[in-house]
Amino acid sequence: MRAFRILIRSINDGIRSVFKNFSLSMASIICSTITLILVAVAMVISANVDNFTKEIEQDLTIVAFVDNQATSDDVENIKNELSQINNIDQSQTIYKSKVEIKDEMRAESNIFDAVMGQWSDEDNPLKDTFQIKVKDIEKIKETAEEIQNINNISTVKYGEGMVDQMVNAFKWIERIAYGAVIALILVTIFLIINTIKLTIFSRQREIGIMRLVGSSNFVIKTPFIIEGMFLGLLGSIIPILLIVFGYTYFYDFSSGYIFTPLIQLIKPFPFIYYASIIVALIGIIVGMIGSASASKKYLKV
Repeated sequence: MRAFRILIRSINDGIRSVFKNFSLSMASIICSTITLILVAVAMVISANVDNFTKEIEQDLTIVAFVDNQATSDDVENIKNELSQINNIDQSQTIYKSKVEIKDEMRAESNIFDAVMGQWSDEDNPLKDTFQIKVKDIEKIKETAEEIQNINNISTVKYGEGMVDQMVNAFKWIERIAYGAVIALILVTIFLIINTIKLTIFSRQREIGIMRLVGSSNFVIKTPFIIEGMFLGLLGSIIPILLIVFGYTYFYDFSSGYIFTPLIQLIKPFPFIYYASIIVALIGIIVGMIGSASASKKYLKV
């Protein structure tokens, strides 16, 4: 019960200190807000890049063309060799004969139907194919090369030039976004540390009195930690509003994609709620870490 009373008093003291040292607190809140806005933007970009990559993984298909001279036994051998390649999703590997492909194309277009309807099975110039999905898109080039080396596979296609460039671009954007988030969090911690340090210096007399009456380290330090957490939470309010309203507006304005419908944005709901909670937690945790560090370094209790 005593610990609970101490905690309540520490919360009151911490929040009161924010308003008591309003100019210092406001400077820290403004800096934290700016930093957390950048963190929120980097986080949204990173999440969408990750989503783009997953969408490409789901849609991307390697098409392996089988030699026209291949027999049914050769096709079975190809299936067996494909099953030995680790990066291939076996559950989504589909074999289609040239007769099936011809029938599908005829069903899609009257023009194709008119032309292909005259083909006999012997005249059909199409090739049997394997449509293959990969587990890790970053290894698609190596996987395509392994497939190409299988006997009776004539050609392997997956849009290699464009896909490789997109994967590399997304990879670098994601790395930069993660790096920016980490760097900005460190900046925020530094700002909180300096704010709490100045607060401690301005309250040296009060802290000295608390020591004289026998207050424990926990009682002295806790209000400063609460103050840092509260500063971090206040600094996250505007970034959260920007995520909720800004991202929703951008999604509606861009019709849910960037440049091309192939690059779909994450739907606002429930993404904006998860992102807002993460930003608030980052603000609180960063504030707590900054204030705890400052208390340990400058309070010397």
